[in-house]
Amino acid sequence: MTKRELETCPVQCPYCWESFAVVVDCSVPSQRYIEDCEVCCRPITLIIHVDENGEALVEARHEDDAG
Repeated sequence: MTKRELETCPVQCPYCWESFAVVVDCSVPSQRYIEDCEVCCRPITLIIHVDENGEALVEARHEDDAG
């Protein structure tokens, strides 16, 4: 199996509940950054973990719930 460096992942905004896609760099196993929702423009904290197969799991949280 070939590992992909970039993967497009769906995300659901925790504010407006609309879905949009983010591009994830799968060469970095653990990431955390803030990106604005493409629909309502509110800041979302994205927490990304890449598993041993190179597949990304993206969690979206309210900016103030970044814990």
